[in-house]
Amino acid sequence: MKKFLMMIAFFIAFNSTAQQVKTSIKLDKQSIVKDADGTVYTAEIWNKLLESGQYSIKPDNGGEFILFRLTPEQIKSAAERKKAMILTMAKPRVSDAFKEGEKFRGDRIKAINGNKFDLKTITDKVYVINFWFINCPPCKKEIPELNELVKKYKDNPNVVFIAIALDQEFELKNFQKIMPFDYNIVADGRYFSDKHGVKSYPTHVIIGKDGLIKFSTVGLAPNTLHWIEKTIQEQL
Repeated sequence: MKKFLMMIAFFIAFNSTAQQVKTSIKLDKQSIVKDADGTVYTAEIWNKLLESGQYSIKPDNGGEFILFRLTPEQIKSAAERKKAMILTMAKPRVSDAFKEGEKFRGDRIKAINGNKFDLKTITDKVYVINFWFINCPPCKKEIPELNELVKKYKDNPNVVFIAIALDQEFELKNFQKIMPFDYNIVADGRYFSDKHGVKSYPTHVIIGKDGLIKFSTVGLAPNTLHWIEKTIQEQL
């Protein structure tokens, strides 16, 4: 519940004008949230709408909450405030499984799309690796943003995105039909997670062209994607 409230407070702070909504309001999964027409939304639905960056909420006089769509100007302003805030945040929590500056102990792996990678001899490429599994909520939550990152570098052969999953190949292919994940996905990756000592998910690690670990983080923080892209740019 604590994590849920923190997440909601974050979206309220960035998806609304300061005059309309304050982060101190008591909003939780049991709160009644409705639109101007009186339609009531479940916590799952209004939470996803908030995450889209196009909606916000405000309390009404009866202890309930009103969901409303932001104007283009408000969306732009909220995005600018979010970006400015992210730049002031501390570096996200480092993964205990990887130490920056050490040589990455890779393997030869094959993704379910047929692509093969030799991570034993990394040269001239930046590898962005994600350890995850299907039933991991924060893992799924970050997929749309990770897909946007892949799209940015789709024409750069020197940046390779690999997602090592704990799930079986048939499970991953079924999952892809519902939620596409544009990384090169490696199935049945428990061996690789255990080898590197990965115990928390999602875990990200970036390997430089010299084969050394440049960045790692565990969990999903508001600035995780910022640091992943920042590290990629530094290595290029």
